[in-house]
Amino acid sequence: MTLVIQETKTHAGTRKLPMTADVEQCFRAIIEDRPTPRIERMVDGRSGFLFLDKDCLPEVAMHWEHRFNHMVKRYNDIYRVQMPNITPHVCRHTYCSNQAKAGMNPKTLQYLMGHSDIGVTLNTYTHLGLEDAAEELRRMEEAEAARREQEKLAGKAKDAQKLFNAV
Repeated sequence: MTLVIQETKTHAGTRKLPMTADVEQCFRAIIEDRPTPRIERMVDGRSGFLFLDKDCLPEVAMHWEHRFNHMVKRYNDIYRVQMPNITPHVCRHTYCSNQAKAGMNPKTLQYLMGHSDIGVTLNTYTHLGLEDAAEELRRMEEAEAARREQEKLAGKAKDAQKLFNAV
């Protein structure tokens, strides 16, 4: 088996990603817990891979798909409500949808996802439905009510201020 590192599909796919302190801590823990290989393998001039298989070779997509399949099977063996098949790629869709639901700026989300076209981010990776639309309308109503309340308070403050103006 020959290992290669594939180039990204588009220029936008090659990017630097910021990470939270929690994510950084997780990566540091992975590095600390990783067994030190006798020989650090090089793949296309790169080394220091986070996850290694039993032969100390970098894990590939197949390893992760097997892990996911195993987790889903174990879950489905225990619980009546069955979980659908999950792949690492499905996690990308979930991440994108969750960030969009949380109100992340679409252009920021496009950058994080590595899409050269915003349409891919919004139309292919972001999955929203009726519940999401209803929640967004509720949120907009709350924002509008808060704005009206602020205007009302600001109006009272102006009226109160007028009472103390020097003549």
